[in-house]
Amino acid sequence: MSALDVDNVTKRFDRTIAVDGLSFAVPEGQVFGFLGGNGAGKTTTLRMALDIIRPTEGRLTVLGRSPGRENAADIGFLPEERGLYRQMTAIDTIVYFGRLKGMTAHDARTEGLALLERFGLGDNARFTIDKLSKGMAQKVQLATAVVNRPKLLILDEPFSGLDPVNQRLLEDEIRRASANGATVVFSTHVMQHAERLCDKLLLLARGRKKFEGTLDEARAQLPARLSVVARQSLAGVAGVKSCVPAGTAKDGWQEWDVELNPGVAAGDVLQVCTEQSISLRRFDERRASLHDVFLQIVGPAEARP
Repeated sequence: MSALDVDNVTKRFDRTIAVDGLSFAVPEGQVFGFLGGNGAGKTTTLRMALDIIRPTEGRLTVLGRSPGRENAADIGFLPEERGLYRQMTAIDTIVYFGRLKGMTAHDARTEGLALLERFGLGDNARFTIDKLSKGMAQKVQLATAVVNRPKLLILDEPFSGLDPVNQRLLEDEIRRASANGATVVFSTHVMQHAERLCDKLLLLARGRKKFEGTLDEARAQLPARLSVVARQSLAGVAGVKSCVPAGTAKDGWQEWDVELNPGVAAGDVLQVCTEQSISLRRFDERRASLHDVFLQIVGPAEARP
């Protein structure tokens, strides 16, 4: 069963189409990255999954049910726009959100204190939010999203505004939730987090799906590139699209920047070089970053946050 299933969903706001015929499915237990720049439709889609807004057309199912309040106990949500009650203590804030998700006060307090301890805030449990630093308050907000140990954890631009320490904490919590069987769906325009965390990716631009698949499948959309040190150009080697000098030749050896034809693997070119007795001192494949893939698939204009 899919934890989240989006079937030909469109959302219009007056004359603006925020989501345009979008379909995808997130299998249970996956970490799923929802990537795109501002206006791509990421937040709108997540809000439809949470039943905050309704689709104009199409259908969504969440944990096998239609979006609605009955899903609250099984879902954790960290919104992009953070907000906590400043006069409530850290632990009371977590308990409050736990109660909203159907937990007893005792269970929410027990889990909340354990989370604060894990996040390094055990001594700050009874501090009011306005007495905490911004980084501490962000940890409390994260605790409110995971206190109920959700089956589906939805994070909207969760890394926005986090310092490096809290970014690492959040990545660890995403991995922890996944290891405990939760499905994690998060939106971001920062590709590095998606590269490190995601089992599967969805690339969005102007409300439309541009790509869905694994990171390796995404990288396969771009021709492979090599960094080669050889005595001669590889321009005539089968499968090589271009070969240009990179750096200064030394002792008869030259570094080359090599681009392969689409669908050609680096190993195939290495085999040809071996068969043709082409001397090589270095032969490294330069894997495309997810950022490079995004620029190729959706274009640089859509990559702006």
